[in-house]
Amino acid sequence: MFWPVLAHVLLIYIVYAVLGRRRYGAVKSGGARAGQYKARSIEPTSSTTVAANLINQFELPVLFYVLCLTLHLTNGVNYLTLALMWIFVASRYFHAWIHLTSNNLQLRSRSFFFGAVILLLGWIWFALHLLGVV
Repeated sequence: MFWPVLAHVLLIYIVYAVLGRRRYGAVKSGGARAGQYKARSIEPTSSTTVAANLINQFELPVLFYVLCLTLHLTNGVNYLTLALMWIFVASRYFHAWIHLTSNNLQLRSRSFFFGAVILLLGWIWFALHLLGVV
């Protein structure tokens, strides 16, 4: 169960690296001054979307982390829950890729919704597990 968690943690560090690279590049090219990063409202567009994606990695994924831990603690891990968690993480990678490249809102929204539904299915399974139904 913890491999999907580690895969998502890796994604967060990748997004941090992209953010740092874009911010550094903007300062180095003269497109921004280091002081601009004190307030996001004046941050260059090239790094604004990355910063927004980084925030996204700490919203819905919080439910993912809690679910992974609770499944582990209650012996609720099985092939289905593991598959759901991997699919969720894959959806987060896809969402981040869209957000950091084309930023196609329709595709990004669909990938977010898909991941949210997958995570909901995991929570439903967890509730059924607690009830002893599965």
